[in-house]
Amino acid sequence: MAHQERVVALLRQPNSMIAEGFAFMEAQFVALHEDIYVAQPKGFEDPVHPNHVYKLRKAFYGLKQAPRVWYEQLTQYLLHHGYDRGSVDKRLLVKTTRNHVTIAQIYADDIVFGSTLQKYTDDLVEVMNKEFEMSIVGQMTYFLGLQVKQSSEGYFISQKKYAKNLVKKFELESSKTPRTLISTSTKLSKDDAGPPIDSTVYRSLIGSLLYLTASRPDIMFSFGMCARHQSAPKKSHLIAAKRILKYVRGTIKYGIWYSKESELSVTGYCDADWAGNIDDRKSTSGGCFFVGKELSIMAEQETKLNFSEHS
Repeated sequence: MAHQERVVALLRQPNSMIAEGFAFMEAQFVALHEDIYVAQPKGFEDPVHPNHVYKLRKAFYGLKQAPRVWYEQLTQYLLHHGYDRGSVDKRLLVKTTRNHVTIAQIYADDIVFGSTLQKYTDDLVEVMNKEFEMSIVGQMTYFLGLQVKQSSEGYFISQKKYAKNLVKKFELESSKTPRTLISTSTKLSKDDAGPPIDSTVYRSLIGSLLYLTASRPDIMFSFGMCARHQSAPKKSHLIAAKRILKYVRGTIKYGIWYSKESELSVTGYCDADWAGNIDDRKSTSGGCFFVGKELSIMAEQETKLNFSEHS
């Protein structure tokens, strides 16, 4: 929980800055810890030794082992400079200096970083540039499909562009937008007697909605109900899944707001539908936790309840 509190503290600072650093080819030329051989490139074979192979001295961009090697070297470099690895997310590195915090989040060959004090952000850039060739693009506005709006009051994270593309992909641009995700009277089941549908299309829709839950926790429960039926989807399941997407179309601007004025108190909520699955009588339980006013963690799990009679 300590790392979460530090990150929330970072978001609360009025002068904090989150920047996105890109490390492309130059950063991928890092030392290997294993022997790797590659065939000679076509058109560039050695005329004297046409059947020989090359032994790599360093990883290069495009090599399957390159992301892992790059991540290991970058992580060890930051740990050496006083950063601590996250206990849950190992790609999150945090450094505390007096009352300020600096974070670096690694994703493949991209890094999102920032600090509660501009000096420490500049120090991180200086430290990174000593070891790697990097391009700093400035304040983060878009990352991995997430749109980020930063202001003096806080941060708003959404997937408006992704949601629009999703609506267009499944040809629901002119559909009516329901006011709710799913009817309260709807109970999805295996629907063995229902007409089957193309499972590829259904799984594509479910997979697309799954990524949307990153900024739309409001659709998670209804999405979970639809996601259970990917092995043998029926028309009723597709109708329910498309209703979620229609709802998203009407709430396309929704997202998650992180205010800088939140307290660091932790509050949790949980609930269950008590044997809501009409096929096997399993219960779906869910919970969410807030750090101050901001949603921090949201989870859902299906559990089978055992009933017994007592005389």
